[in-house]
Amino acid sequence: MKLNELEIGRSASIISVGGKGALRQHFLDMGVIPGAIVTMVKLAPLGDPMEVRIHGYELTLRLADAEKIEILPVDDVEQLAEKSKKREFVKHPGLGETGIFHTKADGDPLPDSQLLTFALAGNQNCGKTTLFNQLTGSNQRVGNFPGVTVDRKDGVIKGHANTLVTDLPGIYSMSPYSNEELVTRQFLLQDKPKGIINIVDATNIERNLYLTIQLMELNIPMVLALNMMDEVRENGGSIHINEMENRLGIPVVPIAASKNEGIQELVDHAIHVAKNQERPGRMDFCDPDHDNGAVHRCLHAIIHLIEDHAKRAQIPLRFAASKVAEGDGEILKALNLNQNELELLDHIIQQMEDERGLDHGAAIADMRFKFIKEVCDATVVKPKESKEYARSVAIDNILTGKYTAIPAFVGIMSLVFWLTFGVIGTWLADGLDLGITWLSELVDLGLTAYGINPVVHSLIIDGIFAGVGSVLSFLPIIVTLFFFLSILEDSGYMARVAFVMDKLLRKIGLSGRSIVPMLIGFGCSVPGVMASRTLPSERDRKMTILLTPFMSCSAKLPIYALFTAAFFPRYGALVMIGLYFTGIVTGIVFALLLKGTMFKGEPVPFVMELPNYRMPGFKNVWQLLWDKAKDFITRAFTVIFVATIIIWFLQYFDPRLNVVSDSQDSLLALVSGIIAPIFVPLGFGDWRISTALITGFMAKESVVSTLTVLLGGSTASLGSMFTPFSAIVFLVFTLLYTPCVAAIASVRRELGGKWAVGVAVMQCVIAWVVALFVHLLGIMMGWV
Repeated sequence: MKLNELEIGRSASIISVGGKGALRQHFLDMGVIPGAIVTMVKLAPLGDPMEVRIHGYELTLRLADAEKIEILPVDDVEQLAEKSKKREFVKHPGLGETGIFHTKADGDPLPDSQLLTFALAGNQNCGKTTLFNQLTGSNQRVGNFPGVTVDRKDGVIKGHANTLVTDLPGIYSMSPYSNEELVTRQFLLQDKPKGIINIVDATNIERNLYLTIQLMELNIPMVLALNMMDEVRENGGSIHINEMENRLGIPVVPIAASKNEGIQELVDHAIHVAKNQERPGRMDFCDPDHDNGAVHRCLHAIIHLIEDHAKRAQIPLRFAASKVAEGDGEILKALNLNQNELELLDHIIQQMEDERGLDHGAAIADMRFKFIKEVCDATVVKPKESKEYARSVAIDNILTGKYTAIPAFVGIMSLVFWLTFGVIGTWLADGLDLGITWLSELVDLGLTAYGINPVVHSLIIDGIFAGVGSVLSFLPIIVTLFFFLSILEDSGYMARVAFVMDKLLRKIGLSGRSIVPMLIGFGCSVPGVMASRTLPSERDRKMTILLTPFMSCSAKLPIYALFTAAFFPRYGALVMIGLYFTGIVTGIVFALLLKGTMFKGEPVPFVMELPNYRMPGFKNVWQLLWDKAKDFITRAFTVIFVATIIIWFLQYFDPRLNVVSDSQDSLLALVSGIIAPIFVPLGFGDWRISTALITGFMAKESVVSTLTVLLGGSTASLGSMFTPFSAIVFLVFTLLYTPCVAAIASVRRELGGKWAVGVAVMQCVIAWVVALFVHLLGIMMGWV
């Protein structure tokens, strides 16, 4: 029987895992191994992918991949699991106490001047970035979607100036399945930190420890941080810390990062092991008594075979041996074995497979999980079903239900846009606009009374206040949108959206994971493009980056708000929602074109953990809003400020630098008049409009500030440049044309210069074509 045939609510034991390559290894690393118990939870609303429960967590995979996994149904999973015994409480040992976790005799203390570098590593959704914030006071972004940390982040541990901790991307294993796992592995092998702080989710310890024992094989001083211990206690569970330390040979510290519990003890242990270079007391996890010692003999034979090669390649020996046994091509290439050694290696592995009855990848994964099970059986008192899990199941019945998931998604996103553009954001923006107008009038009166030079007066009032002030008034709308997006991301809902939308996105050549970078793109294209690094497929990553600019970013909101207020005051929210859906539809059409031309082939398999829903932390949300507001204000007083002054100067003077009485005679009219004919077929050939679109390339908010300056500080005369329908055509063009220079720079950083130029040109061409279509449609319908 295959896994895709398992009925909802039924459980089964995995017999074999088919497939090949990195995906199969990823399944093995996630605990999908022969002998593991898997329970069918549900299908996505569209029938694919499926959600299963394995090793205490929820995993999603497509039916086509599940078809490669052979299972044997079981009637009662509890019959296969041994109940944990209650143990007496033993006080956790303090810093400096002797034991296997502090083997000082083997240490090699570093000089006091040596910088202590730490790698903060762990699974996705284990609270790693929250711990990073507690350790460093950093403003690192915190989220609940798998892979939210897409960049390397560094920070100094508070109170310890001679330290540097690096927050690495969340990963499940040291196998290079995704870019994030590759980045983490390269950092640990090449940068060689002085210590590792490995954070694990104590509520899901079995799967988390799989990465732990791979990190221990690196032979780097290490501390294990058991996070979310508060949830374990509240749900009736406990962990025998001393016994776990003895079995692992490293310090184990219980913490609750969100509540700042146990952080100081963790820091003390981390600095102690790094300073004294106390390496893990155990790196051998294969039991010679298991399965007649087949895996044990295989690994130790490989160790003897590759010892000299591993030393030359500067790869930890035990780590290299286990990765070679798995079939890791990158490590095998780095070892540079000769032909005789390769043939001997094949013979060793083949013998192990014959004796074990499993292929090499499954045998190594099985060896690790058996060791983990022994550790957990001896140290973990499993809690009852957690409140967090029960709550998540109840919420998922609606948000991922067969008939309610898509209506719920549409409803939630519509509510977000309505509250942002029609209620909260607009109300706050109007209030700020009144304040800016009052300040502008006050300064105007003061400058007039002072009798300042008319040119300087015009620069301050018509240039700076009119330009920068008009953009700043839209700050509340942008902050409001980011507030709602942050709530959706931190709560865990974004992962459900990926699960629900996978089958739909597959029709346009993408996987459900691509929905998250594109949804982030509604806030800002720059982090949206960067978030594509979480995608393991280069094909999917490039397609997602090319499609993200079609998701209207928040920087365009000032443009939409200005024009809807001027031409459609009663239907502002409706027009804005229509613009957003126009961008989405255009992106879908473009994706279908890419799928049939540049990016033929199948999208990356959909394998993703579904985290429990959690209440977003007020501190995290507030920090995000502050960062976005600060970024917006910084741009307003840098890029937009400079653009405003340049536009004012070019509009105020003629080629001979004389003050003009009519802006038609200005330098700006001369320059913009060259490209204005391009927009005549679209219905807006005014040189002032061309100028606004050019400045919009630096920052989309500059379109508003430029038009405000060119209209003499007031946008009330927009009607002289646009009709209501030409305003719609203009909005469609601004919706789709090239993203700002920061977004193009992020594309260049991810894909290279040619792709960045291609995106800029492509978006302009698409915007012109779609705007022309809308204009011609208006002519046919008699709207022009």
